[in-house]
This record gives sequence, structure tokens and C-alpha cells, in this order.
Amino acid sequence: MFFSLLLTALLATAPAPAAEAPVAKATHAAGPLEPCKIFGSVYLETDPARRSYCYGTVYVEPEEAFADVLVFKENNKLFADKAGLWADAPARDFADYVLLVVKDRSRADFSIHYTTVRSFAGCKQN
Repeated sequence: MFFSLLLTALLATAPAPAAEAPVAKATHAAGPLEPCKIFGSVYLETDPARRSYCYGTVYVEPEEAFADVLVFKENNKLFADKAGLWADAPARDFADYVLLVVKDRSRADFSIHYTTVRSFAGCKQN
């Protein structure tokens, strides 16, 4: 009984541990979105409610001439090592980039067009 009273008194008079700093939410670097630096595994999100979890917004352009980036779909993530070479990610958690697909071109950060020729893939911006 005496030892439990002594332990309780010791714990009551001990200084409180320092509060830990809050963990910062993972955010992207400030500044404009650079579509020419996007490569690797990409997950295209279609639910507008998840917009805050996305790296940016993209419009899938039906015409090659008006697209900012020509994209070639790679089967393997290891081969998607340059701009315009994207591998489809099976889920958002496994993707390097998550992009929200919008239906209105004016609401997109950039536009893409899928190409069937690997050597055509890349960025068209100067």
C-alpha cells in the first residue's frame, strides 16, 4: 500500500511529457502544376468528391492537336520512365499520381490524348 502511494505521488509530481508536434498532411509543392513531369503509375479518378486527394485535374482530349501531353499506356510501371509514359495503377493507393478527370476542358489543369505509338508520347508544351 505504501509503495503504490509513493508511486502515485511520484507520477503526480513528475513533469508532463512535451507535446508532440502535429504531423503535417502530405501536400504538394506550391506553384503551378507541371504536366511534363508526370510519369510512372497514374490513377485517373472520376469522382469529383475526391478532388482534394488528387494531384491535379485533367481533360481527355479527343483530338491530338489540342492536347498538352500525348500519353502512351505502358503495361509495366518500370517502362513508364519519361513524360507521357503512364502505367495504369490498380488503385489510388498504388499510384505515383492521382488525377481527376473532368468533362469540361476549362476546369482542367491540362489536357491529354492517348496515342498508340510509344515514340509520339511526351509533352507538347514549350
